[in-house]
Amino acid sequence: MFVSDFRKEFYEVLQSQRVLLFVASDVDALCACKILQALFQCDHVQYTLVPVSGWQELETAFLEHKEQFHYFILINCGANVDLLDILQPDEDTVFFVCDTHRPVNVVNVYNDAQIKLLIKQDDDLEVPAYDDIFRDEEEDKEHSGNESDEGSEPSEKRTRVEEEIAERTLKRRKRREWEARRRDILFDYEQYEYHGTSSAMVMFDLAWMMSKDLSDMLWWAIVGLTDQWVQDKITQMKYVTDVGILQRHVSRHNHRHEDKEHALSVDCMRISFEYDLRLALYQHWSLHDSLCNTCYTAARFKLWSLHGQKRLQEFLADVGLPLKQVKQKFQSMDVSLKENLREMIEESANKFGMKDMRIQTFSIHFGFKHKFLASDVVFATMSLMESPEKDGSGTDNFIQALDSLSRGNLDKLYRGLELAKQQLRATQQTIASCLCTNLIISQGPFLYCSLMEGTPDVVLFSRPAALSLLSKHLLKSFVCSTKNRRCKLLPLVMAAPLSAEQGTVTVVGIPPETDSSDRKNFFGRAFEKAAEGTNSRTLHNHFDLSVIELKAEDRSKFLDALVSLLS
Repeated sequence: MFVSDFRKEFYEVLQSQRVLLFVASDVDALCACKILQALFQCDHVQYTLVPVSGWQELETAFLEHKEQFHYFILINCGANVDLLDILQPDEDTVFFVCDTHRPVNVVNVYNDAQIKLLIKQDDDLEVPAYDDIFRDEEEDKEHSGNESDEGSEPSEKRTRVEEEIAERTLKRRKRREWEARRRDILFDYEQYEYHGTSSAMVMFDLAWMMSKDLSDMLWWAIVGLTDQWVQDKITQMKYVTDVGILQRHVSRHNHRHEDKEHALSVDCMRISFEYDLRLALYQHWSLHDSLCNTCYTAARFKLWSLHGQKRLQEFLADVGLPLKQVKQKFQSMDVSLKENLREMIEESANKFGMKDMRIQTFSIHFGFKHKFLASDVVFATMSLMESPEKDGSGTDNFIQALDSLSRGNLDKLYRGLELAKQQLRATQQTIASCLCTNLIISQGPFLYCSLMEGTPDVVLFSRPAALSLLSKHLLKSFVCSTKNRRCKLLPLVMAAPLSAEQGTVTVVGIPPETDSSDRKNFFGRAFEKAAEGTNSRTLHNHFDLSVIELKAEDRSKFLDALVSLLS
């Protein structure tokens, strides 16, 4: 059921309890976790934190801990499946689920005792009515036993039996109609997968309601929202609306600290709203590298071609930036050039057909030396979490990523920024090689691209978030490069090698890239159906239903089934 009063029905219930936190491996979940940890620290709530990257890990961890805890909090996992069916908990176990995955499973919505959903009601949820989905079994049982009445006249008995048969037939027909309608309603409701309000924002709202919202918490809420935007999980409209909400909080916090402004120490923290350039990590890189490795500019310039490289030179000339300046670290550029840089770049970008070169975002200053945009932190944290280093386990990476969000661990954040640069470079190089060697094939109802074993940097893209981001950027670049109008409107299915020993690949499905796209993804259900229909050996382990693991030998029959399903 949906929790209406987060403070009373969630936080105050947990204050005197030991709690287990299951946190998914994405930046928004980490930020929500940081906010909750800070609140628990304020009120001395005892908790255990367990990172989970998929359903299998969640089930294993739950079995391990279910004896010691009655209260479980799930962040960014658990809303879009029937939790009680998967975990089979005891009757006194209670789950609090704060998850951005939509649609929310109907059993979770209508279970009042064990499932408490920490989900904003103003999100467009469109949950079907209870009576359309569930009905009592008792009605049907009433008429199954009394076949005959002894001791009455044969003719009366026959008439009554006939009436009963007619009545039962009518009931059966009504039930069949109701079941058919239920199937249609559930199909329409569960067909598309999409994302709701950031979990970090939901947790920040709770902190604000209790007047415990610190500046650090506000920053984590901002990073959580920016993660959704960077990964293309929400529409531009939703992003702008949520930025507006957070901007009011930023103004309130800054106003509160104004009187102390002059007394602030060197390690103070200041958040500000910015209308900044849409260039990845440009303040920690050179402007040239950032232009070449940001999806938006690389796709618009078509930088994988010689003509594209030439257009980039023309663009820089139009802005009036010497190559010597552009290719050195941003921090070392002439101050005179940096003063009006944003306006100059935006003006030239408009001439080159890039109308959205600047976006609404936030930045944070730690003291006088360190400044980060929200997107810088998202890229850094994501890279730490999906770091392919051999010695790091998933849990180690999770802890590193979680630590990098604290202002006391700037060294980890800077390490994350270096990893993010490698990831962005590898992404653009892979996109260039896919486009130049025509690896993207039209399969009819969708485009398909497969990375081969032995491709440079392929190990970076075996992780789901990195592969999803690569797929989205590849589709944007393909749409900019192709002249085929039909192909511009198609979704993309992408596969990358996962494990050579086990012969498995990761497959991800991306919705079509159009300006009006509502970011709704239909591949989750389509993958399930295609796997069932062909008995393909798949593992639906990821919290995003549109990411699966597949045996490489079953790939061709799986794709054939997908083509016939979507045709």
